[in-house]
Amino acid sequence: MNWMPLVSLALVLLLAPLLPGVATRTRALLTGRRGAPVQQLYSDLAKLWRKGVVYSTTTTWIFRLAPVAATVTAILAACLLPLDGREAVVSFSGDLIAFASLLALARFTLVLAGLDTGSSFEGMGASREVTFASFAEPALFLCFIALVRATGSLSLTGMLGGPLSDAWPAAAPSLLMVAAALFAVLLAENSRVPVDDPATHLELTMVHEVIVLDHSGPDLALILYGSAVKLALFGALVVGVLLPRAHLPAAASLAVLAAGLLAVAALVGVVESVMARLRLDRVPQFLVAASALAFFAVVLLLW
Repeated sequence: MNWMPLVSLALVLLLAPLLPGVATRTRALLTGRRGAPVQQLYSDLAKLWRKGVVYSTTTTWIFRLAPVAATVTAILAACLLPLDGREAVVSFSGDLIAFASLLALARFTLVLAGLDTGSSFEGMGASREVTFASFAEPALFLCFIALVRATGSLSLTGMLGGPLSDAWPAAAPSLLMVAAALFAVLLAENSRVPVDDPATHLELTMVHEVIVLDHSGPDLALILYGSAVKLALFGALVVGVLLPRAHLPAAASLAVLAAGLLAVAALVGVVESVMARLRLDRVPQFLVAASALAFFAVVLLLW
């Protein structure tokens, strides 16, 4: 039995809470502030796990289910990615649809939890969350279409494994555009600047943070960990497209994966330090531009 997919999955799950810290630390350094340590999220998760949970009397079982669903779906989605550059824990034709569906299910349950509170404030955040998602998902699927066209595979294992390494010499311009589009989707799906600001406390501009505002204790810990895993997954997609590792030794492949994830997190911090957050009506234009970039990649591959 090949244990490398499980080892790479464990590496990503352990490394995931470090990535938001790297992004925040990079942003702090570039803006002349000390900032929190990179391992801050590990401490926050441990502290939240020891605390109690407070539930509003208006909430139902949906509110309690959402944190678990958000974390479990992110881990299941990780099982579909060939994190070691060769094969995934679970692989089948069309698993790219399952990958996107699992991430959409996590968002759906969190949005339902926000609406379950009966708060118009959280309803506002839920509305913005699904609106932005409706623009991000087409960009993600156009990236997948480009990868399918480049590799001839309908499985993520083929799209990000050996066939991708063979496709790079002929399809490099298209794959670079796909990587750029995926990074834009990463910023949107993980509520990072310029789409959203995870550190904001301004009520009129909050998006994702609004729908998790009423969660506390272990429930909030699960949501934060699930969000970190989601950031790691999109980072792994970007690294997988830019750095195919099917022909590398197993240890070298894991090292490249870890270094690549940290580099993507640092790049997120750079973007957040040099760009202002977009106005809400400009976010769809940003995501449409990502879709256009992925579409041009598909067009190049059709020639």
